[in-house]
Amino acid sequence: MPAAAVPGLAPPWRALALLAAVVLGIHALVLKSSPALFGPELDRASQRAQPLVTRNIAPPPPVQPAAAPQPVPPRPRPKTVKPKPPPAHAAPEPLATNSVAEPSTDAPVSGEAPAAQAAGNDGAQEAAALAAASAASAPVPPAGPVQTPVTAMALPDSVKLEYRMTGSAKGLPYHANAELNWRRVGSLYDAAMRVSALFLGSRSMGSTGVVGPDGLAPIRFSDKSRTEVAAHFDPDKGQVSFSANTPAVPWIKGAQDRVSVFIQLGGMLAGNPAAFPVGTTVSMYTVGPRDADTWTFRVEAEETLALPFGELATVKLARQPRREFDQKVEIWYAPSLGYLPVRNKITQSNGDFVDQQLSSLGKE
Repeated sequence: MPAAAVPGLAPPWRALALLAAVVLGIHALVLKSSPALFGPELDRASQRAQPLVTRNIAPPPPVQPAAAPQPVPPRPRPKTVKPKPPPAHAAPEPLATNSVAEPSTDAPVSGEAPAAQAAGNDGAQEAAALAAASAASAPVPPAGPVQTPVTAMALPDSVKLEYRMTGSAKGLPYHANAELNWRRVGSLYDAAMRVSALFLGSRSMGSTGVVGPDGLAPIRFSDKSRTEVAAHFDPDKGQVSFSANTPAVPWIKGAQDRVSVFIQLGGMLAGNPAAFPVGTTVSMYTVGPRDADTWTFRVEAEETLALPFGELATVKLARQPRREFDQKVEIWYAPSLGYLPVRNKITQSNGDFVDQQLSSLGKE
């Protein structure tokens, strides 16, 4: 049977309505209090609908290419004043002169300050003075062969000179014997220098030629150690050639070799001693086994030497090196022996030297 039909079993409607109201109230209370209990409360403003806002996004401006660097204009070059050429009849100037160039007479550049002009002139004058002083003090080698003219000549008779020699090679001292054989027969001459040392072997140099009013005129020069090399004088061709296949060099009147130069200098001193006071220079174009160079000797002093031969009054001449590797050559001549070379010393650029001192004289 249905419940409505059973008296006393149907629930009263008022109680049901009250129960429903109570349930709805509890749910409303729970919904209201849940944000505070389980998370942050939503902003009321955020709960409202937000207006839709739009905006335009402009594209970025195009990238401009970097501008090319502007070329820097070149600085104007200072005006160069060319020296005036000498007159056609004027003689050429020597390689080194102790002179200062004349100041420029050009008008100053427009806008240049007077103080700057004065400073520039002072600097230019100072630089010119320094350059002139340097040029005056620097030794200038001759441009070509140089030969001192012969004014008088007195050559010795045939003679043999023996020397006691000391030396140093790479810091090691040694002793040796040397001799100079000078022979003169009519218009011909023969000069030979020989050096021999124990354990070092021997070396000989020779000069042959003719004798004339100007002294010796070599024809052949030889230098022999293990092998022989030679220089040949050819006045007709105007040259000196070498057996060592080195280039020929010019021949000039009065040219000597490394043996005849000792006899030729002594003959010039003996021919006119008064012409060679201390400080005088004598130049000799001197030929070696492979080349030639101008040797300039200076009369340095009068000295008295104690030699193995004895005490002798001498005149010293010295050839000073002009370049880094030149030899220094010193020669002492004895007037009492007809200006024969009684001592000679040759020093290399590295300090090695040979020193020959007269020990005896003999007939040749």
